[in-house]
Amino acid sequence: MLRLTRVASGAAMLLGTALCHAVPDAAAQRAETLVIATGQEAALPIPTLISGSGNQDVADLLFLRLASLGPDLRTAGDLGFTPELASSWHRRDSVTLVFDLNPRARWHDGHPVTARDVVYTFGRARDPKTGGKLAPTVRHIASVAAVGDGRVVVTFDRAYNEQVYDAVFHVQPLPSHILTAIPDSLLATSGFASQPIGNGPYRWGRRVAGQFVELHAVTDHFLGPPRIRRVVFRVAESPDARLNMLLTGEADALYGIVPPLANLGRVAANAQLRLITVPINTVGYLLFNQRSPDNRGRPHPILGDVRVRRALVHGIDRRAITRSLFGDYAEVPVGPVPQLSWIRSLAGPPPPYDPAQARVLLKEAGWRDTDGDGILDRGGRPLALTLNIPATSAPRRQMGLQMQAQLRQLGVRVEMAVLSIPVFVERRNAGQFDMEIAAARMDPTPSGIRNSWSCASVGVPNANVGGYCSPRIDSLMGLALSSPEPAPLWKAVLEQIRADAPAAFLYAPMTIIAIDRRFREVAIPPLSTWSTVAQWSIAR
Repeated sequence: MLRLTRVASGAAMLLGTALCHAVPDAAAQRAETLVIATGQEAALPIPTLISGSGNQDVADLLFLRLASLGPDLRTAGDLGFTPELASSWHRRDSVTLVFDLNPRARWHDGHPVTARDVVYTFGRARDPKTGGKLAPTVRHIASVAAVGDGRVVVTFDRAYNEQVYDAVFHVQPLPSHILTAIPDSLLATSGFASQPIGNGPYRWGRRVAGQFVELHAVTDHFLGPPRIRRVVFRVAESPDARLNMLLTGEADALYGIVPPLANLGRVAANAQLRLITVPINTVGYLLFNQRSPDNRGRPHPILGDVRVRRALVHGIDRRAITRSLFGDYAEVPVGPVPQLSWIRSLAGPPPPYDPAQARVLLKEAGWRDTDGDGILDRGGRPLALTLNIPATSAPRRQMGLQMQAQLRQLGVRVEMAVLSIPVFVERRNAGQFDMEIAAARMDPTPSGIRNSWSCASVGVPNANVGGYCSPRIDSLMGLALSSPEPAPLWKAVLEQIRADAPAAFLYAPMTIIAIDRRFREVAIPPLSTWSTVAQWSIAR
């Protein structure tokens, strides 16, 4: 049974017009379209410039990688990867890999994908000024060279077991024949940024700011034509609005049904929808800024003290908070390790909820209630902290309220600042916060910890904004990458992170996705939710 969109608002009417502008029959147009409700708008889905999951979701349909991870998500070794832009690869020696590009790969403007495109994009990725958070992920790539149009030679600065992974996973090639004429400083505001030209199974259609992004199938794509002709990402900041889009038929798919748990019953009551549970590489945490918001060269006046950070970790009942939001669909992690990570259980359980120990630590740090107002103070300064929360996340707001109440019992005053996504990101990248509730998509390899929890990642936009730096951890991670027995080293990494308390790690969830039953052959990869849409089909 075909379900049609119910046009219930001006925004929905505009969307309906956009979806139908090329096909007179609105029902036929809608039947060939997947509408995804999302809370983050894809305002800049350009590799090397990407920030946020909304941009990445769209970029993964526009831009391919040299190869993708196989179904077992194995990152070590030369096997287990699925060809994309590269049709094959081989090892020349312990530090050199050679990739041969698929000669049929094309940019959406018809130009062939060449080795020069790969070299150009790796140049951007390796430069901290243009690669941003990508630069640390490819730090061990010494050079990338083109041999003719179809061959790429990647040389590493050392032998280690994740060379293929580093060469293919992090970087999505860009069209050098377009971008070499655009100064780096102008790329984010260029015509290319507003109308990207990629090489993936979908091409850019159009964007109506604040409302939707529309992508069109590349019907002659070299990896095969998508069977879904259009993909639309509809934007709604409110979680309730996104769920209502799904329940009323204005959207076909929604990521993250839980929390709240009550949503499960609402979706299950709609016979046209089905639920899919997927393990994901996400970790949620309360991040502590260890640098002063007023002067990044100085320690934070409160959170620069590890005793205070440990006290806050002990003072938050993370298990109760996580279960209230996710039920059985999340666990409390020991560190920045998601459910998919094989190292997550190496270091034992996370620090317990222990208010008594929290009070001892705060007293050791010199915090006492000298004026009897219920808030601890030291040197005339109250123990008061601001907690930043993105307005798009009702669950994080609920977590914030629970933590606010729990820490109040310790004499810690927490003031919540609920911010729009642009303001939230701007302040976090500038280090202008005390604490924030954040969620990160971790890389599928344990070495992904380096991207946000290493000394090298300090100051990288949208990465280690809390300023956490432990030379011991950096050394241990380097040894783990080259060791034939890395488990003890990763165990030591997690134990050191637990001792340093750079954050209170709150939840490592599964995700529940709702999808209209008219879509068939649905597979949801844990690392990029919508990247396999080109392989789905629609019941006729």
